[in-house]
Amino acid sequence: MEITVMSAQGLKKTSSGPFSHRLRPFITITAHPPNPHNSNEKCQMYRTRVDDQGGVNPTWGDKFHVPLDTAFFQNRYSCIYVHLYTKRLITGQVQLGWCQVPVTDIGFLPEGSVKYLSYRILARDGTRTPGVVNLAIRLTSFQQVAVLPDSRASDECKTVIGKPVTMFSHTSICQ
Repeated sequence: MEITVMSAQGLKKTSSGPFSHRLRPFITITAHPPNPHNSNEKCQMYRTRVDDQGGVNPTWGDKFHVPLDTAFFQNRYSCIYVHLYTKRLITGQVQLGWCQVPVTDIGFLPEGSVKYLSYRILARDGTRTPGVVNLAIRLTSFQQVAVLPDSRASDECKTVIGKPVTMFSHTSICQ
């Protein structure tokens, strides 16, 4: 599967005042949640570059090829996990929010077509924020890879916009 992290809008700064930090956002993507009980378990993580200029409305356009097999699509609880961070010079990365892309939102697209999805970003505690992240997903040929079972049902972000389009058509992502 090819995931393009296109942009985000309406992000909220983490603090205000004379010592407020400018946003330097980036996003991480994983196909399997990190296991807090086994820190030795490896989980492939993909990371966008830091957008130093976008502030509360960053753009990336970073494309990632995430190897998934058919077992990922057969488990209705499978998700792509999206975490939004800001990079600070002294304290390092600080999580701004997260969301999940449920496998049911991805579906089985015809090869070569693209599905544009936008998700509301949730705060660390799970409350809604005004921020939205925009992704483009394109299925590529499946590979046989190991899939870690995840039997936990999770609260899913709800799709704000989700529309399959062909690779050559042009649509507006967010109004």
